[in-house]
Amino acid sequence: MLYRALIMLLWFVGTSVATVWIVFRDPTFRFRLVVLGALLPDVIDGVTGARVVHSVVSVVAAMGIVMAATFGRKPIRKAWLAVVIGLFLHLVFDFAFANTEMFWWPLGGVDFVNDSLPVVERGWWNVPLEVIGVVLAVWTSRQVAFAKSANSPTRD
Repeated sequence: MLYRALIMLLWFVGTSVATVWIVFRDPTFRFRLVVLGALLPDVIDGVTGARVVHSVVSVVAAMGIVMAATFGRKPIRKAWLAVVIGLFLHLVFDFAFANTEMFWWPLGGVDFVNDSLPVVERGWWNVPLEVIGVVLAVWTSRQVAFAKSANSPTRD
């Protein structure tokens, strides 16, 4: 089942980097760490068979841990928050909230949800989503490159 989840990469990459770009407009933002966070839930939950990282409670706990562990260390906090932002965006763009039991785990009980990953449940709908992900990734990379060139010093 993990291999099916790994097929769906570009949707999460494209939507996550585009969202971060639209919100922050920062060409120095660590987009690679956002991508890491956006891909981690399917990798971790695909390997373990549990649906822990697809829970908003787990992602909020991860944010709390990052905030507590990086108190007073701004550069490292910015890096780890990029990963957490990716985790949150994965939940949004995976439509994890459609499965209430999985999304709110463990508030509804501590038994692990045995449902398949949302990306696997979508089936053929993943194809157009992947295409959209590619378009968003290309658009975002062009926006970031343009912003970096606009901010670079000019030669006289």
